[in-house]
Amino acid sequence: MQDEVNEKVVALSIKGSKLTAEMLQKAMKALLAKGKQHISQSPHGKQTLKQLMKQNAGVSNIEITDGNIKAFESTAKKYGIDYALKKDATETPPRYLVFFKGRDTDVLTAAFKEFSARKLTQEQRPSIRKALAAFRDKAKQLNASRQRTKNKVQEESL
Repeated sequence: MQDEVNEKVVALSIKGSKLTAEMLQKAMKALLAKGKQHISQSPHGKQTLKQLMKQNAGVSNIEITDGNIKAFESTAKKYGIDYALKKDATETPPRYLVFFKGRDTDVLTAAFKEFSARKLTQEQRPSIRKALAAFRDKAKQLNASRQRTKNKVQEESL
């Protein structure tokens, strides 16, 4: 009775006109290969903390601000880092922790160097909207200081 409960049942359906042993053997091999492929794949990229812990790798964390989460996600995706985001709401404002595998530390440092360099260049670039507003004001001043002269000259007709 105990053995029956522990066994798993698999349903296999085959379309064919005549079921042969060879056809059944091919179908079973395909099913087993698909099952192995499904089991061996672990999640990549953003995942839950529970899934990250199941991968039997030491987990480390870093703190990140709320505004930088989306930018970090794109960098982490580029470098293929497996990570989990956790919000610590016990403090105000809430803290965000990024958990990652311990063996990804070197990759994460490289990703953070690129991420921080990109953030610094974004902050140093002048704002296009501010430049447009300054040019608009300058154009208004030039138009206001320009003298308008109205000269009506009537030509003689022949």
